[in-house]
Formats: sequence, C-alpha cells, structure tokens
Amino acid sequence: MEVEKRKIELEKKDNEIIYSKSIKAGKRIYYLDVKKSRNDDLFLAITESKKKINGFDQDAQVTYEKHKIFLYKEDFNKFVEGLEDVIGFIKKEQGEAVPREYPSTEDTNPSESSSDETAEEPEAKKSFFDKFKF
Repeated sequence: MEVEKRKIELEKKDNEIIYSKSIKAGKRIYYLDVKKSRNDDLFLAITESKKKINGFDQDAQVTYEKHKIFLYKEDFNKFVEGLEDVIGFIKKEQGEAVPREYPSTEDTNPSESSSDETAEEPEAKKSFFDKFKF
C-alpha cells in the first residue's frame, strides 16, 4: 500500500507544472507547459486540446481531443531551426498570414475591440517562439 502511495506522489511531482502559457485559437487551445523531470531537468510539454461536440442540443456531449509533444532542452535549437525553416517556406510560398478572427466569448464594445486590434497587430507579426530564450 505504501509503495502505491509513493508511486502516486512521484507521478504528481513529475506532472508538476513550473510555468505555463496558453494560446487560444478558435476551437483549439495550445498549452506550453514547463515541467521538471525526475532528474530535475526542465522540459517543454506542448499540448493541443481540440473541442469536439458530439450530438445536438440537449444530447450534445463535449469532449476534448488532446495531443502532446515533449521537447527537451538538448533539442530546443534544432526544433526552433526546423520550425523557422518550415514557417519561412510557408511565408515564401503563400505570404504572410492574415490574422483569423475568432468569436469572442466576452461581450465587448465594438469601438474598444477595434482599438485593441490595432494595438495587437505589431505583436501578431512576431513568432510565439520569439518570447523564448534558448
């Protein structure tokens, strides 16, 4: 019994999130979680969570489909180089991305949202990986 308790405690410690950032994009949410391994090394867990609705009206059931990627610090540089390469290719082939407008879950004043959108435009051109110092 005590062995089981220790295993559960170790699993909880392994799953402890040190730092987290969520990115909402339509029906998807991306979670960037910094976690600590058993040997105290930090690593990045990237989770994509996609909302799925099965059924209609009152019979509708909401589930979330999740996919995870674990990225360890020894792979950061190669990962970022590869990501920049493929993003550069896409931009070269199709140009800069046009920001999508997702339905807001909050009620906002239209005049406020237009001023917010212009304030966010310069940051939208940055890659979200620009925030990380590898």
